[in-house]
Amino acid sequence: MFYAIMGRDVAMSGQKRLAVRPQHIARLENLKQQGRLLLAGPHPAIDSEDPGPAGFSGSLIVAEFDSLEEAQSWAQADPYVESGAFEEVIVKPFKKVLP
Repeated sequence: MFYAIMGRDVAMSGQKRLAVRPQHIARLENLKQQGRLLLAGPHPAIDSEDPGPAGFSGSLIVAEFDSLEEAQSWAQADPYVESGAFEEVIVKPFKKVLP
């Protein structure tokens, strides 16, 4: 089943994100290679493709896991969580309807 993983950033998370971004992306690439990643990306803090110094307010990952517990465990091991860039992570089941 798919699960939506929604991380909410701490204020001024930019440096914390940058410090561990390669490890964060590597984990997503691993899911992609396994055919389990539906989508992933950050939420710009302002209405812009490139938010510049405003940075990001969080991220969304939708990926396939065997259970909610597995998705939660995977999410809690993310470098953005471990570095303190995310102050909260919510994991919910996700049903893909379109496209």
